[in-house]
Amino acid sequence: MPEKDSIKEYEKKHLSSPEILKGLFKLKKEEKAYDEIHNFRRIPKIPRIARKLPLKSYLEKSGISIDSSKFSLYIFRAAVAINLLVSLYLIYRFSTDLKIGAFYVTLAMAFTWVFAFLLILFLIWLILFVILDLKIFKRRVGIEEVLPDYLQLTSANIRAGMPIDKALWYAVRPRFGVLANEIEMVAKETMSGEELDTALMRFADKYDSLVLKRSINLLIESYKAGGEIGELLNKISDNIKENQLMKKEMSANVTTYAIFIGFATVAAAPILFALSGQFLRVISSIISGLDLQNMKSSGMGFSFSFTNTGISQADFRIFAIASLVVTSFFSASIVATIKKGDVKSGLNYFPAFLIITLGLYFAASIAFSYLLSSLF
Repeated sequence: MPEKDSIKEYEKKHLSSPEILKGLFKLKKEEKAYDEIHNFRRIPKIPRIARKLPLKSYLEKSGISIDSSKFSLYIFRAAVAINLLVSLYLIYRFSTDLKIGAFYVTLAMAFTWVFAFLLILFLIWLILFVILDLKIFKRRVGIEEVLPDYLQLTSANIRAGMPIDKALWYAVRPRFGVLANEIEMVAKETMSGEELDTALMRFADKYDSLVLKRSINLLIESYKAGGEIGELLNKISDNIKENQLMKKEMSANVTTYAIFIGFATVAAAPILFALSGQFLRVISSIISGLDLQNMKSSGMGFSFSFTNTGISQADFRIFAIASLVVTSFFSASIVATIKKGDVKSGLNYFPAFLIITLGLYFAASIAFSYLLSSLF
């Protein structure tokens, strides 16, 4: 008993001291740090999503394989070349007019290479971004149209006993177009040793399509969880087809509004502008034919006087054509929004609207001119 009491007193006196407790706490921290360092490779790395520059993202989603820095350099050189041509034209005009002094020439060159250069650069970038945005939209529409059929074929291959990577590969058909090329790239990347989920996510990031990204995310989650992938892909395909069918039904229900807007733009507006232009010509010819001096000398005085029209027929024609172009653009955008739910689809209608509108305007102008010339 005395020995046991002496051991307890020793533990109570020495092992419970603050120095011992601090040493044990420090030892545990060192052991934890050691485990973290040596087991670092066993911890799965969390993928970091790097922020892409807008231009780089636009180029990738539009399918253009070019470095963004080189692309920017080409745009800058194009702006410099255009500005140089403008400067040469101004120098040529200044050299023919000897009244312009050196100060005004220097001022014009400074304005050209500062403000005009920035304006040209801005317009080039604006046009290119519009073109890239339209290309991205067309790629998205093209891949969403064939995605349900591809998912159904993949589902059938998985139900037949194929693994997911082979099922994706053997479901490719030439009629799938750009989707077939992308799946071939995914298959090549997986054969070279890359993970399937990484290759699929890289494929989904190339397109600005929520439908594609959600479908790929569901496929990856089901693949990692070990679920029934075939049934899932079949349900995703059915859901996409139902959404597409619903959009077509909604488009059919609002066809009346699209017809009304199209008729007002394509038929009514050009005929009214052509008729107004001919009325302006007739009024101008009537006023120019009046002999006011003879009327006053004969005692037929008036309390008012006639003057020439405030707008010429050439100016009215320019105004009419500009108004028809603007009206055609916005009408095509409205019709596309009503029928397809997206303004970008309106650019497919715009060329047809513009050609028909301007053609009908010129044809109506000729017809009204022949008709009214026989009456007046």
